[in-house]
Amino acid sequence: MRVKVEVSARHIHLSQEDADFLFGKNYKFKEKKKLSQGDDFAAEETVILASDKEEFKLRVVGPTREYSQVEVSKTDAIRLGINPPIRLSGDLNGVEAYDIEGPIGKARIPVIIAKRHLHLSEQEAIELMLRDGEITKISIVGKRGLIFDNVVVRVAEEYKANCHIDTDEANACGFGMVCGEGEILK
Repeated sequence: MRVKVEVSARHIHLSQEDADFLFGKNYKFKEKKKLSQGDDFAAEETVILASDKEEFKLRVVGPTREYSQVEVSKTDAIRLGINPPIRLSGDLNGVEAYDIEGPIGKARIPVIIAKRHLHLSEQEAIELMLRDGEITKISIVGKRGLIFDNVVVRVAEEYKANCHIDTDEANACGFGMVCGEGEILK
């Protein structure tokens, strides 16, 4: 089965508590662009992640979540002089937090490099005989085609078939910041 492959650039997810601290009490993010999964959207708002070496603007991805986390690529981490672990979204146990600056406050938020993953609805997962948490491969279509191994399957009713990779992975297969296509391999 062919699947759309999207590039996930550096961004931040915020809990309502951290959003209130960075932006103000009961703050609601303004939608800039709808994203492919569920109710997710790129917000108008940004924050700053700074280290001794570099400073990055991070786009907020809304709506708020139960937890806060920053997602960067390995190249971003090297430029920042940090060494975040490769994790699935929400797997934050033992992850180092860094200072994030918003318009009215600062907060310490864990930083990860997101594992590449494949979103599937429950029906799509049944049709493909894949389970939540299973590992699969995605063969990238194109002039710089390659096979991404260790792609984690994420299944939820509101999801639709879509693979997420970071900017380093996108550059490796020739996507840049543009989406592409892949084939799910079993």
